Amino acid sequence: MSESNKRQFGSMGQSSLRERTLDLPAARRMLPLVKAIVRDIVDCTEKITKLTPIEERLERYRKNLNWQQRQERYQLQDELSKAKGELKKAVSELKELGLALVDEDKVCVAFPTRINGRPAVFTWQPGEENVQFWSYEGEEMRRPISTEVSAK
Repeated sequence: MSESNKRQFGSMGQSSLRERTLDLPAARRMLPLVKAIVRDIVDCTEKITKLTPIEERLERYRKNLNWQQRQERYQLQDELSKAKGELKKAVSELKELGLALVDEDKVCVAFPTRINGRPAVFTWQPGEENVQFWSYEGEEMRRPISTEVSAK
């Protein structure tokens, strides 16, 4: 996370962020940074998905590879390792903001809040213009944010 982003969202410790709840305007203000982090997650996931079958094939035939194929295998292992490290870093950046990745396939991000006195989350995923859905903590169903929810 860049220094300007740390200043914008504060440098609170991770434990205090977990206890923190966000109102809808705060979640929406965080969205540009969250979109950038999610873009990194999507890019890394796509790269890992693309390279893994190639790496598995090269690993399966590793004893019969010529020198050039062995170099390709080592380079591929390095690329995969780097992509996995970048993915882990991006997910950690979400956690540092007090957010969670609730659906890895859809890359759905949860912003902790309270609705009707109960723990809940606002959710956003790629392709959505803004934070427009919510659910109670632990639920899978995403509900559209209504005016009465956004006012609380």
